[in-house]
Amino acid sequence: MQARWDEFRRLHREGCFVMPNPWDIGSARVLAQLGFRALATTSAGFAWSRGKADNRVRLDEVLAHLYEIASAVEVPVNADFEGGFAVEPIHVVENVKRATETGIAGLSIEDSTGDKAEPLFPFSLSVERIQAAREAIDASGTEVLLTGRSEGFIAGRPDLDETIKRLRAYSDAGADCLYAPGIKSTSDIRAVVEAVAPKPVNVVAFSNFTVAELAALGVRRISIGGSLARAAWTSFLEAATEIAEKGTFEQLGRGVSGAVLNGKFAGSS
Repeated sequence: MQARWDEFRRLHREGCFVMPNPWDIGSARVLAQLGFRALATTSAGFAWSRGKADNRVRLDEVLAHLYEIASAVEVPVNADFEGGFAVEPIHVVENVKRATETGIAGLSIEDSTGDKAEPLFPFSLSVERIQAAREAIDASGTEVLLTGRSEGFIAGRPDLDETIKRLRAYSDAGADCLYAPGIKSTSDIRAVVEAVAPKPVNVVAFSNFTVAELAALGVRRISIGGSLARAAWTSFLEAATEIAEKGTFEQLGRGVSGAVLNGKFAGSS
């Protein structure tokens, strides 16, 4: 594991890397084959693969999934650990400690509550939750990299000043990397990067930016979230809907061949 921890930290020190999000062993292995230097789990993609909505998967299921993905590839794996599967910091400590035992190289903790009326945890509690995650990682004897996430832009509170205030506090509380999913403008991205420097910033990919453009803004890490899983489900739903509603099979003819897929996994046991 030391080599993976070291590599993951090295990736965050300079340059910019893309960290796509597989949802099962097969997608993880193919992404590693394509040359991506690190991967991250996706809570949404994994939940859909289990027939559940996002944020409806149990902690034990997620821990087993983290172990499965980390064991399937040689590259570092970052865990989408949602909100730590707890509210109170003492329980965040317990759960993060369990996550560090799965073979992951990093994990993130969110500050969203899932409550539309109060979509973010109170500021002080949010900071304490990051401190709890930091405490758990330090006590684990691992070098898991901690990402602090502020969810305001995707939880109905798109306030840049508040987001920056939280990210700075999470940095001070021990987060190694900062992430505000949903920021999309050049000015907002630049503001976040500058506000938490020299700590690295993660930005979730979206279609109006290239890797080079995000790198030029100072972004260190680009993740995909559930987008690859959604792309796979899009093809599945289009083909299945065509069969169900029209009785035709045109979409099936656009799929990659079984021979190609078998070739991707020929060396796997």
